[in-house]
Amino acid sequence: MNGGSTSAPAPQLAGQTVVLIGGSAGIGLETARRARLEGADVILTGRNPERLKAAAADVGALRTAAFDANDSDAFREFFDSMPAPIDHILITAGGPTYGPMLEMDVADVRDALSGHVVLGLQIARVAQPKMRPGGSLLLMGGTGGRRIDHRVGIVSAATATLPPFTAALALEIAPVRVQSHRCGLRRHPRSLRRYSAINSNNRRQELISTLPIGRVVTADDVAALAIHLMVNTALTGATYDIDGGQQFV
Repeated sequence: MNGGSTSAPAPQLAGQTVVLIGGSAGIGLETARRARLEGADVILTGRNPERLKAAAADVGALRTAAFDANDSDAFREFFDSMPAPIDHILITAGGPTYGPMLEMDVADVRDALSGHVVLGLQIARVAQPKMRPGGSLLLMGGTGGRRIDHRVGIVSAATATLPPFTAALALEIAPVRVQSHRCGLRRHPRSLRRYSAINSNNRRQELISTLPIGRVVTADDVAALAIHLMVNTALTGATYDIDGGQQFV
């Protein structure tokens, strides 16, 4: 008999390295916090050096790198300089483009439709040789692909590309696993600002009153899912909605 005492569960990411592309705030930073609690070393990237420095001090990051994720030369240099192995990569950099489609120029349309896919593909290409078999690449999207709405313009088409891309990439880079999140409205200033075109405050209150969970989804909710997708090695090629039941109401 042990007198009823129980030992704490072993950290699930002990000895592993997690890279957060866009890890200085929001979902990336919350995931870094959870990864550290699970025993991982974390590496943060972001555009703002000062915010990145503060985030690194907050979570005890192993290292940081300040660059724009859309700068392919910069992130190639970053991954080239990293020692192997990398276990997990979460990409939260980038975001949706709202507004009427007829007001967008051709370059904006191309960027909006392909931004997440191109970034994910470029990072997969440079990172795969250094990733451990069974590790994971996690992509981030939104729930806009489920509903056509003129107020959000090209977003519906752009986010709809992520699930089939996730599945195809998972086959291409196996045994590295690939999966993606589709997140609902989060209680985070940057997320709410992106919804200004459709009156974010009214939308947030509507969700609180109608969602089965009675609140909006937070960065911490999404981070918890990200850690599970890293740990559960049976999961690959799928897209997971984390929206508090929004799709049902």
